[in-house]
Amino acid sequence: MQQPVALLSAVKRGLSCRCPKCGRGRIFERYLKPAASCSVCGVTTGQIRTDDIAPYFTIMVVGHVVVPPLLLLEKMYAPPPWVHLAIWLPLAILATMVSLPRIKGAVMGWMWWLGIRGDEQH
Repeated sequence: MQQPVALLSAVKRGLSCRCPKCGRGRIFERYLKPAASCSVCGVTTGQIRTDDIAPYFTIMVVGHVVVPPLLLLEKMYAPPPWVHLAIWLPLAILATMVSLPRIKGAVMGWMWWLGIRGDEQH
C-alpha cells in the first residue's frame, strides 16, 4: 500500500509545477492550463479550479517583494516618476509572470491534498 502524500510535499511539488502525488509529471500543459492528468502516475488534476485565489496570492507575494524597495528608493533619492516606472513596472510584470504558475501549482497541490476541486456548492 502506498503511503499518503504529506500536505507540505503536495504543495512543494505543485510549487515546482509538478504532480502533487508523484512529483514527476507536469501539472500544466501550457503556461496556466492544467494537464488533465499526470503522465506518470495518472492522478487527475485537470478539474481543479483555483479561480481567483492564485492571482490573489501572487499579488500579495509580488507586492511584498516590489513595494518595500520602491518606497526605500523614493525615501532615499526621490527620483522622478519615470524612473519608478522604468524600474518597478518591468520588475513587477516579470515577477508576476514567473510566480503565477508556481503559486497556482502550489494551490492546486493544496486543493488536491484536501480532495476539493473548487466547484463545490454549499
